[in-house]
Amino acid sequence: MAGRIRTVLEMIKFEHSVFALPFALTGALLAARFTSHSWPTLRQILWIIVAMVSARSAAMTINRIADLRYDKENPRTKMRALATGALSVSFAWVFTVIAVAIFAIAAWQLNPLALKLSPVALAVLFLYSFTKRFTNWSHLFLGFALGISPAAAWIAVTGHLDLRMLILCAAVTLWVGGFDVLYACQDVDFDKNAGLFSIPKRFGIQKALWISRIMHIGVVALLAWLAASFALPWPAWIGIAVVAALLSYEHSLVKANDLSKLDAAFFAMNGYISISFLLFWGAAAALWRV
Repeated sequence: MAGRIRTVLEMIKFEHSVFALPFALTGALLAARFTSHSWPTLRQILWIIVAMVSARSAAMTINRIADLRYDKENPRTKMRALATGALSVSFAWVFTVIAVAIFAIAAWQLNPLALKLSPVALAVLFLYSFTKRFTNWSHLFLGFALGISPAAAWIAVTGHLDLRMLILCAAVTLWVGGFDVLYACQDVDFDKNAGLFSIPKRFGIQKALWISRIMHIGVVALLAWLAASFALPWPAWIGIAVVAALLSYEHSLVKANDLSKLDAAFFAMNGYISISFLLFWGAAAALWRV
């Protein structure tokens, strides 16, 4: 049983939940502090986490089902659970249905608007799995799928949306899109042979690295805009500086002729970025006079 659970967690890359979750929690913190001068309740935080994890689990499983043919053919992915038969496609569909049901329950527990918008959120998450078949900019679709999380968390806490949250949504979209461009560099040859689309395939690895850098410069600019629009105190600005420094270091690890440190850039650095952002912006929320 424990081995099967580990296989399922590997299939959905459970550890990657750390990427978007801190941004969602930041959205929840800002929402509660700005609208009611308080903090999100423990109940709200718990249901937001349940919603985030279940929605992402469903989306990742759909991605594995949709890409099963390619996963079997790609040397980098041929050992994934569905590709090897360690998990069956029927099991994956059942798991998806259960994850969707849990997500719907979580949205229902939060507020009516969250429940009404839950099918829209799932549609966005599921769409990404098919975008690499028709657009080079699928990386931004992935970014948007995770980028809606701060706005969703704001709605979960308040029952409405402050349009300034869209700035944070855009920042997360560019952040995720930028590091997904980096990650896609290792699949250029396979994408060419399989007829899939990506920025590295379209522009080459060298130009793709520059596109990723431009996206991440945009992240820093958008975070500064958001901090200024809410008049957040100094910890938010230190957090932005930390994010900028970590992004710079991430890009220093990846070179067009050397992708050997790509896993370190992708996994470790982006985890540090999201957690650091939550810590510094959480401190800013605590000191915020609203």
